[in-house]
Amino acid sequence: MAKSEFTLAFNEITETHHLSKDIVIEALRQALVSAYRKDTSASQSQHVEAEVDPITNRYRILVEKEVVDSVVNKQTEIVLDEARQLEPNAQLGDTVMAPEETNTKTFGRIAAQTAKQVILQKIREAERKSLYEEYKDREGDLVTGQVQSVSGQSVTLSLGRAEAVMPFKEQIRGERYRAHDKVRTLILEVRDGTRGPQIVVSRAHRNMLRRLLEYEVPEIYNGQVEIKSIAREPGHRSKVAVAALQPGVDPVGACVGMRGMRIQNIVKELNEEKIDVIEWSPDPAVFIAKALSPARVTGVYLEEDIDQGNTATVIVPDDQLSLAIGREGQNARLAAKLTSWRIDIKSVTEAAFDAMGRITEPPLDAMAEEQPDLITEVNRILDKKRAERTVMPEEYQTLSRFVQLSEQRLLESRETVRSRRRKALEKVRASVPRAAFQMDLRELELERDIVQALTTHNIHNVGDLMVRLQAERETLAQALRDSSANEDAMDAIDDAINSLVVEDVEAQAEAVAAEQAPAASEAIDATAPATEVQSVGEIAPALAEDEEAPPAFVDEEAPAPAPVAAPSRPVRPAAPRPQPVEREQERREPEPAPFVAESEDASDSRTGGKGKKGKKGKQRARELVFDENRGEVVARRKRKGGRGGDWGGGGFEEE
Repeated sequence: MAKSEFTLAFNEITETHHLSKDIVIEALRQALVSAYRKDTSASQSQHVEAEVDPITNRYRILVEKEVVDSVVNKQTEIVLDEARQLEPNAQLGDTVMAPEETNTKTFGRIAAQTAKQVILQKIREAERKSLYEEYKDREGDLVTGQVQSVSGQSVTLSLGRAEAVMPFKEQIRGERYRAHDKVRTLILEVRDGTRGPQIVVSRAHRNMLRRLLEYEVPEIYNGQVEIKSIAREPGHRSKVAVAALQPGVDPVGACVGMRGMRIQNIVKELNEEKIDVIEWSPDPAVFIAKALSPARVTGVYLEEDIDQGNTATVIVPDDQLSLAIGREGQNARLAAKLTSWRIDIKSVTEAAFDAMGRITEPPLDAMAEEQPDLITEVNRILDKKRAERTVMPEEYQTLSRFVQLSEQRLLESRETVRSRRRKALEKVRASVPRAAFQMDLRELELERDIVQALTTHNIHNVGDLMVRLQAERETLAQALRDSSANEDAMDAIDDAINSLVVEDVEAQAEAVAAEQAPAASEAIDATAPATEVQSVGEIAPALAEDEEAPPAFVDEEAPAPAPVAAPSRPVRPAAPRPQPVEREQERREPEPAPFVAESEDASDSRTGGKGKKGKKGKQRARELVFDENRGEVVARRKRKGGRGGDWGGGGFEEE
């Protein structure tokens, strides 16, 4: 049986546009509905459906109709008998979906055009969505495209069904692209656009090198060798650190391949970009020494500074200094990116001159007494260097030994100072609220230059800033003055921190008051048999039934009660005498507003309209407690920690 025209057209659309049958059928249904509405001028409020059977090539249109006794409008009404043939339980006034006898051949020109536009639009939308989902899942993969056009800002590539754009910053410098060239790129990002997916590809990203290694080296693809880190300057040089995950596998040899065939294929693909493959080591000193290859390293001295971060001082022979630094600092720069350490490279002679200049200062002053012969020999060799005379290799070894001893002593001395500093900072850190370490500096709304200066000194959150302010205030102020920050940087920081800490202290005060209230009542009950102390409710003045009790916390300080001599034996305190209602009302008018902890959105008259950060809105929580020495209830205020004390610390002080 020959296939019908409908089936042939249906299959052609699904294969040409790479769409599923369900998507094409749904587009056809919507086209039939739109054509019917155009042809019959049906109301948009009337529900219309279409059913399509691709096997039998049949379709039908279902229209919502109301069940009535007599039909006035056939498009919107149906008699009860016909309705019950469709829905046996149909009653007058109900609505049923009734099939409408239509023929697409009788549709007018406008209805046919509407159906065509709907089908094409739905197919285009489905195709764009399908392309987006396809390439979105391929982000980070390599694709080969054909160059379509080249402009000064980007290169347009054809990937078959889609187009990709390679911006100028993602291109390899010095590489030329011509139309119809085949180019292998990395899918960097896929964005959903109105005209289809916007695919951004790259040849300069470091993951481009990672994917090429995975394709060329089976050991990396199979998981026997792992790529630890990659540092790359596209078109010039790259460094790759690899490690073996399986015993007996040489990671560097696996990446290089026999006679360098594997790495050479990658070099050719990246326009003759030089690639250094380095074996990764868990020891940072060993890893840094290997990262500076091909230069030889004499010694590596690691420092973990609080302000500058991780710094490595590397000593190299004099003839290896230029090789270790590289052309325009490229080798040292790539090694720093690869290891994530700040690297300071010195030659042996330079380090020896620096150490000899500090030989009279601690901690190097002890070397003159401990090893006088070494100091004398080093001075003689340095005199030869000043006179530009030839220095023998044995003499360089002497300089290397002297530099090693001096650098080790300097490192130990600096580490001792940093250790004391860390202990002081850790002690202060324990008093800072934990939530502060989760807050970014931008939440303080400081100026950009202040935030940048703080970040330079390894301060990345509010908690670190609070620790430095309390432990090293003068040091931080001097660092900000030396940087490009504003002269009023410390005042701005103090204002921001104070407004932030006050809210946190008040929240803690409320929590402490809520926790201590039950404890205070339990303590009073526990001492009741011995002292016969009444509860706080019994001690409070008696009020009329129609009066409200005064608030427990007020803004104005209560007058201090007169001192009472401590009783020699347990005495039951007498309840205060109730005052007349008129006197009581005069005393309580105007009635003070109850204490309310400020929230983020609070902005009353006491804050001056500043809301969260209003300075006039600062207040401290009060608590009513029983004083056994006085035999009465007194109000105590939550004491905030001062600037020199613990952040958010303090206790209670009596008013």
